[in-house]
Amino acid sequence: MEQDHQRLYSALTARDSRFDGLFFVGVTSTDVYCRPICPAKTPKQANCRFFDSPQQAEHAGFRPCLRCRPELAPGSAPVDDGQRIAQLIVQRLEEGSLDARSGLEAIADQFELSSRQIRRIVQRELGVPPIQLLLTRRLLLAKQLLTETTLPVTDIGFASGFSSLRRFNDAFVGRYRMPPTRLRQKATEDSAAILGDQTSTLQLSYRPPYDWRGVLTFLEARALRGVEHVTGDSYARTVRLGDATGWMRVTQAKSKHALMVEFTHTLMPVLPALLARVRSLFDLNARPDLIAQHLGRDLRLRAAVKANPGLRVPGAFNGFEMGVRAILGQQVTVRAATTIAGRYVETFGLPIATPLAELSRLTPTAARVAAASVDELARHGIIASRAGSIIALAKAQRSGGLQLDGGSHHDPEHSIRQLTELPGIGPWTAHYIAMRALRWPDAFPKEDIVVRNNLGGISVKEAETVSQAWRPWRSYAVMHVWRMEKPRRSGDYVRIIR
Repeated sequence: MEQDHQRLYSALTARDSRFDGLFFVGVTSTDVYCRPICPAKTPKQANCRFFDSPQQAEHAGFRPCLRCRPELAPGSAPVDDGQRIAQLIVQRLEEGSLDARSGLEAIADQFELSSRQIRRIVQRELGVPPIQLLLTRRLLLAKQLLTETTLPVTDIGFASGFSSLRRFNDAFVGRYRMPPTRLRQKATEDSAAILGDQTSTLQLSYRPPYDWRGVLTFLEARALRGVEHVTGDSYARTVRLGDATGWMRVTQAKSKHALMVEFTHTLMPVLPALLARVRSLFDLNARPDLIAQHLGRDLRLRAAVKANPGLRVPGAFNGFEMGVRAILGQQVTVRAATTIAGRYVETFGLPIATPLAELSRLTPTAARVAAASVDELARHGIIASRAGSIIALAKAQRSGGLQLDGGSHHDPEHSIRQLTELPGIGPWTAHYIAMRALRWPDAFPKEDIVVRNNLGGISVKEAETVSQAWRPWRSYAVMHVWRMEKPRRSGDYVRIIR
């Protein structure tokens, strides 16, 4: 119990949104209970009691915090459909697929409600009507493009979703009390903000230190040929988000704690979604100071934590893509899996023209793969059982029954169970997908042979016991353990880190 208390307190101090809705903290000095993301000052550990639900906290005599509103935590609202509907609408806004009334009608049909009821739910849950959500999204996108690029103001207005320049100007002045051209002045003074006629660049900040080289090494070993290209100082890939396609390239800023994201202007309609996925892929929201402090207490990890400052858990730009890559990596080397994945992309990924010779394919969609046969996959060197697993994953993703994209997963254990119910996906693969695609910081593939060998040749049961001291950051601990083994040849390093 004491160890579990420490794990939850560590998650509380990090204010990590990935834990929101998974537990609640009652503060004995105030008799108030909060969500782990509450902006109030972090209470002393001795004053904290942890609960699985708001009901448990209130039964123990605590009252809900008025700032973080525990009753609205994901999965905990009195009528959780309302919160899920609101989250779905926000997600579709970010993906750029809710620009017309038909979007609300589709969501209403999904929940067997009227569009009028949907609007009422959004107003109650988020405090604004859907049209205001859409306006805010458009204005924030416009503001970012105005301040960080030199795109023409007219192009920015239309790219942000406004039907005319007049409406763009009126909305901007009404919300921000200034014309768009005032922000444009700063952008024109920074000629480095734009890298060409077809691309622009924005920055995404992170908390230092950041192991940029380590992340690139990890991604390079697993890059999908034609879709991704990794060099010693950059990561590039083709992109398909909704109806928008293009490509992007990510580098590290030289004088700032930030990554620079160059993207084609064809992706401007889905820019919020693009940036969110980049943050996920490069784990930019992590708190390396708190994670290293926690893991460094364990003698088994202390040297690794010291040797790898700023270590991150690389995420996934596309959850289905990452799930397929995990299945292909079962019981084979990373190098062999990457070779097979290249053939898979060549067959099932649509071609795309880019100025980079290494980027020529869009990642295969779940719909395309779900329609394939086992024989179609098997002819590319994928054994029949794994081909069946990939098709099952594609069907689950296409149907919406399994979600590997689109933001927070507030019940990761449920998603892991869903994965293991698919044929050919065991606990190791499910936890590996949870580490990266679901962004679950406490995933632990205890069956991993390298993890168990590097911990002294221990059993699966012993690995689970040892890992309890690393919670809630076991995903980061796994990355450290994978790096413990000294490579004897350059290729070995690629082999041992899954």
